[in-house]
Amino acid sequence: MSIKIKKLSLRGDGDFSKIVGEVLRSLNIETVKEDAAADFDGLEVFNEIIGKQVITRIKIFFAGSAVFLKKSSQVRPDERFGAEVNRLVKKNLYLLLANNLSLDRVPYGILHGVRPTKIIQRWLDEGFGVTSHGVIDRDKICRRVYSDYLTDRDKAQLLTEVSISQLPILNSSDKKTIGVYIGIPFCKTRCLYCSFPSHVLPAEDKIAEFMTALTRDIEAAADEIKRYGFKVQTIYVGGGTPTALPEKFFAEMIELVHKNFYGAGVEEFTVEGGRPDTITAEKISVMKNFGVTRVSVNPQTMQQRTLDFIGRKHTVEDFTRAFNELRAASDWKINTDLILGLPGERLDDFKDSLEKVLALKPDDITLHALAIKRGSKLQVRLADQVNRLEDFNLPSDAEVRKMEEFAEKILRGENYLPYYLYRQGYSSGQIENVGWCKRGAEGIYNVQMMGERQIILGTGGAASTKVPDRINKKIQASFNAKDLTTYLRDVDKYIERREKILAEVCGQVDSESQADEDINSDSENRADKKFSLDKVISAVDNLSDVVEFIADGGDGGGD
Repeated sequence: MSIKIKKLSLRGDGDFSKIVGEVLRSLNIETVKEDAAADFDGLEVFNEIIGKQVITRIKIFFAGSAVFLKKSSQVRPDERFGAEVNRLVKKNLYLLLANNLSLDRVPYGILHGVRPTKIIQRWLDEGFGVTSHGVIDRDKICRRVYSDYLTDRDKAQLLTEVSISQLPILNSSDKKTIGVYIGIPFCKTRCLYCSFPSHVLPAEDKIAEFMTALTRDIEAAADEIKRYGFKVQTIYVGGGTPTALPEKFFAEMIELVHKNFYGAGVEEFTVEGGRPDTITAEKISVMKNFGVTRVSVNPQTMQQRTLDFIGRKHTVEDFTRAFNELRAASDWKINTDLILGLPGERLDDFKDSLEKVLALKPDDITLHALAIKRGSKLQVRLADQVNRLEDFNLPSDAEVRKMEEFAEKILRGENYLPYYLYRQGYSSGQIENVGWCKRGAEGIYNVQMMGERQIILGTGGAASTKVPDRINKKIQASFNAKDLTTYLRDVDKYIERREKILAEVCGQVDSESQADEDINSDSENRADKKFSLDKVISAVDNLSDVVEFIADGGDGGGD
């Protein structure tokens, strides 16, 4: 159910249009044209900041009259002021609308970011929720998530659990430890819901051209790793569907990646198989021979009619075959993906899919909520004013939440634990994407990439490089082109941009490290000199002689 308004007006201090839009979308409030049917004639939002108070007033117009509502909130002194103002504008508006228009609250309240676990991990870094004995108070953290962001209590608990469980992995690397991503932007077909920048597999001459560019990109990244003394912890070959490459190109690509990035410190080497119909015995052999430790093979659903409708072009049997062949070939970890909220599916369909996948005993199951993304075939068709959501028989938000509740109950019963989590806009049920795994089967790259504490070097089509800038407290990023033609044409520009960011940030880090070394060296020199002074003092019989020695600068001119 949605509420329609004819006019939205924003007034007062600051530009909060993006924030207001997030709140309205989450509560299913949309603006319509003046001549369209609407529940209200207008909504006026006025925000005012007075000292440490954020005051939000709204005016709702309908039937020639207006209702005035107001809420104020106090900023937290331990948070950055600007961020607090944004949070409280959202919180005030959300509560005013939800409480006074009798709207259903949404699971994540006003928590709209992609990486909500980073908030909790920052709190922990700052000491919030950590006792004087170093014990984490989970209840205290949950209460703050629930209070500050108006989430459901079970979501606050899930976020807290995942955030804490990730700490050993996040803390397993230092500033020289990195992950490497290789983007292979090809798929056999494009799914109805997909907006990922992948291309239907082109002719071999175009693939060969891509391999030439990719080689240049990877070799440049390998040079950067040597230049800065980086240690590769994880390698992730994603896409697209890397296994969509023909056998000879796939083997060439895996060997290229192994040659340039693989070493004794690599803890995880992942290849996305994605489409099970692209996984062959030859490709399995290549992955095994070059040290791959983790493979994804994704059914998305075990309902054949749904696979046909969304354009997957593989069968349920293809998935079972590929999974069993992978399991028989090696002891690598196998990940599978399922999507909640696919067209035509209801709770019983999802139950059947989950039970069939669990019967295969995967190490990791990632549950994705269907998102109607910009650029997807689904979104384009919905935007043409002819098709409507009901034409695609999508399950309701309530139905999708039932799927999630069922999945959590079953997965916990099978000893799977949630280990990484992220959110997307326009997701069915307004829920999250969660990776569930057996203990010890966590995807290290997934955690590090989402945590954004570690450098991720991106190579290949649509890849991104992210470099945490500790000094300026931000993420420096560069992005390779999503469009294949542009990537092939401008690959040298993307290499240059990546190198520029690394030089800018890692140059700072190296300078900082040198300063640390100088301090340590100075401390060692002081210790040596103190030791020498102690020997001199012990040899002096008269205390006045000692005083005279020190006064003359016997400590080498130091403090």
